[in-house]
Amino acid sequence: MDPFRRAQIILLCDLCKTAHLQSHCERCDINLCQTCVGKHLSDSSIRHKVVLYKYRKSLNYSTCPDHADELCKNYCEKCDLPVCSTCVSSSKHEGHDISDILEKLCSKTESLQKDLDELETRIYPRYEEMASDVQTEKVELETNYGELTTIADQQGEILHREITAIVNQRKSDIQEMKIKHLSTLNKNTDEITQKMAELKQIMSDLKSILKSNDVSLTSTYKSRTSEFRTLPPKVRVTVPSLSAQKINKDQLNEMFGSLSPLSINTEHGDTIKSAEAVSSPPVKPLLDEPRVTATIDTGYKNTFFGRLSVSCLSEDQVWTCGDNETMKLLNLQSKLLTSIQTKSGRRPGGIAVTRDGDLVYTDPRERTINLLKNKQIQTVITQQGWYPLSVCSTASDDLLVIMDSDDVKQSKVVRYSGSTEKQSIQFDDQGRPLYKSGPNIKYLSENKNLDICVADNKARAVVVVNQSGKLRFRYTGHPSNTKQSFDPYGITTDSQSHILTADYNNDRIHILDQDGQFFRYIHCDLRRPWGLCVDIRDNLFVAELHTAKVKKIQYL
Repeated sequence: MDPFRRAQIILLCDLCKTAHLQSHCERCDINLCQTCVGKHLSDSSIRHKVVLYKYRKSLNYSTCPDHADELCKNYCEKCDLPVCSTCVSSSKHEGHDISDILEKLCSKTESLQKDLDELETRIYPRYEEMASDVQTEKVELETNYGELTTIADQQGEILHREITAIVNQRKSDIQEMKIKHLSTLNKNTDEITQKMAELKQIMSDLKSILKSNDVSLTSTYKSRTSEFRTLPPKVRVTVPSLSAQKINKDQLNEMFGSLSPLSINTEHGDTIKSAEAVSSPPVKPLLDEPRVTATIDTGYKNTFFGRLSVSCLSEDQVWTCGDNETMKLLNLQSKLLTSIQTKSGRRPGGIAVTRDGDLVYTDPRERTINLLKNKQIQTVITQQGWYPLSVCSTASDDLLVIMDSDDVKQSKVVRYSGSTEKQSIQFDDQGRPLYKSGPNIKYLSENKNLDICVADNKARAVVVVNQSGKLRFRYTGHPSNTKQSFDPYGITTDSQSHILTADYNNDRIHILDQDGQFFRYIHCDLRRPWGLCVDIRDNLFVAELHTAKVKKIQYL
């Protein structure tokens, strides 16, 4: 008989003492036969962990420092250390709460695993994102400062030899600022990199502890996770501008133009919420029962084949657009304050109110974005090969426009400063499209943390990217959807960085936090909610397509 089979005959179940063992409970450190496993698991007060005997983990009990021939299989809660059975019965631990070392090990192991999960999935990725943002700014630094140098050269060519000395001085100033700028960013990168290195070491140590199952190491582990929840300060450096003046030989130095000071501001790092704090109440808590405080009759047709959008001008005035070419400014009493027809006489694609209180609307058929200012419509952007769908005004007074290509095979978000395109967002890091192409309804909004949030109806998703256009997350609905699949249309954000999106087929609004975690629904007897906006006091306006009405809802 081979030695292995002889060993199997010798090893018997620790409960019945007769049958051959097959399994091992790592929680209770006991060997079990097939019959006794069920009996052992019947005690539901203990979280058993039964595995096949050959896959069991051997526990490394520490030797008692006071009794060298005994192992520490107990744990003194008051003294916070492992103890042997002799120590337990001694006067040294009299009256202390004593627990089983395996139970303590299980608890500590869960805590270690929790720390590792948070560091790997929540904290370290944010450090990576910060490092990537700084690297992007460093790449753009050369372009920005190159543009400044070019401006200086152009001015020098106009003024010829008379201002050669001034040109050289300005270029020297630019170079000095560039060096300071780069030095500041390098220092910020070093700080972040150092923290990342510490995080990697901690995560490596945690994995080693978890893998070793060493009671001593596990017991003495002290968590540093809270220390890293507060992110390092983020440095923001404003690139100087060079203002040019008309030539005046008597005042060449002033006329050439001066550089604005290099502005370096260090913002306090954000603190990442712990897993427990994700669902904690915000500064303005959500109401248990949201309530409708006003209902506005828009006068549009209540059709299932139209659209109904809304954008807040103030707490009691909203712009609306619906099934025709007329855009209406209404108050809470449904009184028509202003109405304006689109320049082309066609239905607008989307509307938004700028920080100055002007109305912006898109005209998909004409491929234009238009501004209503002092009751006059002016076309500020005309597209070639793309037609604009929805528009929103940002905190920096830029315009974000989501658009589809003429062949409806591509979609993208474009940022405009005035009529100048500043940014185009279309693909993720792997080159895959961020947004679903084809005939599709999409709305977008900018969050307080400058994330760009898109309700992509055809994809049945809310797609959120950061300010640089890097994908942060996709939200595809909550598991409690039992009526119909998630059907997003309108989208808006509030002062708490909540993301709110209209779930058309399910007659409700989803409220998410800035990281895509679901908070709750708003119902309020909504009937086919479509357009959304939030005023400065965080009142929600919901445009219902079925009733052609706008409901004002208090939810905070």
